[in-house]
Formats: sequence, structure tokens, C-alpha cells
Amino acid sequence: MNSDAHARPSGDAPEPLYDLNVPTPTHAERARTLATQISTGTLCTLALEPAGYPYGSFVTVAFDGGAPIFLISRLAEHTKNLERDPRASLLVAEGGSADPLANGRVTMIGQCTRVEREGDSARGAFLATHPNAAYYADFRDFAFWRLHVASVRYIGGYGRMSWVSEADWQTAEPDPLGPSANGTIAHMNADHADALVLCCKAFSRATEISGASMTSVDRYGFEMSAQTTEGPRPVRLAFAAPVSTPEEARGALISMLEDARSKLE
Repeated sequence: MNSDAHARPSGDAPEPLYDLNVPTPTHAERARTLATQISTGTLCTLALEPAGYPYGSFVTVAFDGGAPIFLISRLAEHTKNLERDPRASLLVAEGGSADPLANGRVTMIGQCTRVEREGDSARGAFLATHPNAAYYADFRDFAFWRLHVASVRYIGGYGRMSWVSEADWQTAEPDPLGPSANGTIAHMNADHADALVLCCKAFSRATEISGASMTSVDRYGFEMSAQTTEGPRPVRLAFAAPVSTPEEARGALISMLEDARSKLE
């Protein structure tokens, strides 16, 4: 079950400032979007010495569909551990926030197997993400490994978390705006902060605010942090229809601003 506790009223918590039924990415979609944009992570295996203890190591990773792919050496401890016991997990996490716990992170759990078959898509997927690895990919002690994801823990910051099933993980698609989202957010906050305030006032209950900043954008809409007299509050607004490119997102935002101005006149 998806949990967005920060957006749901509980006890004496204030009522949300927006309609919680607006179109929103599932946690499986959010998790796939986040994971596929990160090329390094922490691989946890079960140690040989001392036996049975979790052993975490830094690895480069790429994704072949929903499966993490690694190119690792037999000399590495994590490879020795996997050859003995294939159970593993991979943690990938966002960076760049003043509050690290507000960042998103995804932990994928399953079993790792070595890629043995010629023509397997793992090699192409990995080298597309890490082209510099081509010079050692054919060394005799290196091999590609695939993590077969059985379960996923998604945390999208404070109050947004859930377990994602294998089926939901495999069928979810990364958001098409994922690679361009940071640029859109930076542009809107730097050049169009006033437009965000207008959208809050026109399309949500955040009518008495001193400012607003975009915090995320996806195919269905965008989220903001609105500055109220009680502190920052989340607001999510939906596009009129899902978008699939940065250009379509720009057009949807311009249309929303025009509608906001007309509504507030």
C-alpha cells in the first residue's frame, strides 16, 4: 500500500491544501523513475567472514528493464559472497539536499545470478550507462551480474514510503520527465516563482501564501511547497492531460498559468 502520510490528515493535523485524488504517480512509478536515474549504489551481500553478516559495498549499476546490472570482479568480496549465497539487496539514493533524509531512496531485494548467455541484454544496458567500462568488461575476472528483484522498499522523503511488489515494480514505467525534471524545477523556481503562487491560489486551498516553490514534476502534474503562516505545506496540481516530453510540460504549465490569471481576475 502506498503511504503519503505527510499529505493525509491525522488527528490534529491540518487539512490538506489540495485534492488528494488528483492524478499522482504510484510508488512503483516513483521508485522506477528514481532508481533508473542513479548509476551507483550500495550492494549488500552476506559475508563469508564473519559468516552471515551483511556486507555493503559501493558499486556501479545500470538497469535492464527493472533489473539492476553489475559488472564486478571475482576478486571482489561481494562477488565471492554472491557465489556462495545469491541473496542480496541494492540501495540507490538521491543526493544534493541540505537534509539527506528528505531525499528519495530505493532498496531492491532479490537474488543475483551471473550472466552467462551470449547476446544477453545486460552487457548493452550496462555499457550504455557506463561506456568507460568497455575497456575492462572483457577481462577474465570480470562478469556481468543481474539482480532479480523480488521486492522493493521505496522512501520518497518524510512521510512517503511503501513496499512495492515484484509485479508492480516490473510493470511500472520510469516517468518520461525524469531526466529533465531537475532542469524544469530549477527554471520554474528561478524565473517563474510568481506563476507558482498564482497556480496555488487559483487551483488549491493555498490562497493565503507568501510564496511557493516547485519540488517535483512528472507526467501527471507537479508538486510545490507553499509558504503559509503555519510554515511550508505541500500542494500538488495536475496537468489537464498527461505529458511525455519537456516541451509538452512547458506547454501545460503555460496553459495552467493563463487559466490561473483568468480565474483570479
